[in-house]
Amino acid sequence: MGFYSRFFKAPIIAILAVAAFVLLTPAALTVARAETAQAAPSDNSRVAVDQANPAEQKSLAGKAIDKVKEVAKSAGDILSRVPCRAPKGGAKTMGSLPHVAAKLVAGKPVLIIAFGSSSTQGFGSTSPEFTYPNRLAAQLRRHYPGADITVLNRGKGGEDAPEMMKRLQTEVIDANPDMVIWQVGTNAVLRNLDPAETAHLVEDGIARIQAAGADLVLVDPQYSPAVNAKAENASRMVKLLGKVAELRHVGFFPRFEVMRDWHEGQSMPFESFVVADGLHMNDWGYACFAQLLGDDIIKSVGQIKLGVNVPANVQAYRPM
Repeated sequence: MGFYSRFFKAPIIAILAVAAFVLLTPAALTVARAETAQAAPSDNSRVAVDQANPAEQKSLAGKAIDKVKEVAKSAGDILSRVPCRAPKGGAKTMGSLPHVAAKLVAGKPVLIIAFGSSSTQGFGSTSPEFTYPNRLAAQLRRHYPGADITVLNRGKGGEDAPEMMKRLQTEVIDANPDMVIWQVGTNAVLRNLDPAETAHLVEDGIARIQAAGADLVLVDPQYSPAVNAKAENASRMVKLLGKVAELRHVGFFPRFEVMRDWHEGQSMPFESFVVADGLHMNDWGYACFAQLLGDDIIKSVGQIKLGVNVPANVQAYRPM
């Protein structure tokens, strides 16, 4: 745990450094002006000095601004990935994503819709950019720098399959996505809904999404204290969703097993990746989830054999 906490504090330290430089910049500007006034006996002589030494025109304030930019870039690099690994042995392959791969190869825009409840919406994150759909979008754009990739967040807190099916057409299918990432099942567990009925609704939804011509990745519930309190229902839900994904030949991201490995396999306490409500992920949890999901998507896209020359910006999958 010490490794994770120390590493994740790095962006905060960098951001604080940025703030410090910004606060100090006016003071640096004042000092620079005072020193210039004392050193130059007249405006004419100062102009002559400046013209004779153009390399010395950079003020302390300018240097401070340059340092702000440097530190900000460093903070952004740190935030691009987190120290996060997949469960030992690795997850099963997600399968191919032919529609996304074809769009990337053709150089056409790619639209991904993140469909789900509060953990898709981003409850528990400290900023919209730290939600999993935004983190995923940033990762895919870094990996395919020449591609036009959009990830729309269609998460709505408190919902599960019955409510999601009511807005599936208008908020997902009508947008003509190339891929849908459907996170479902958590609220059904918490509300004691029948896992078999949820699985049936999800299967119907998958059929509609496939008929619309989109790739699909199913995401099961999170492993957290609130979900674990309904252990029997949670276990049934996870198994049934995995079965549906297998039967319908769609991608499956085993979030439950990934998060369980954080806690049991990697000895991370729940507070390392879950907020105080015992249910929703924190910034690190969303980052790792998005990162592993993105790695699987990239790997699956790279496995497509289209029989055409792939542009240089459509890169092969590289392990973490």
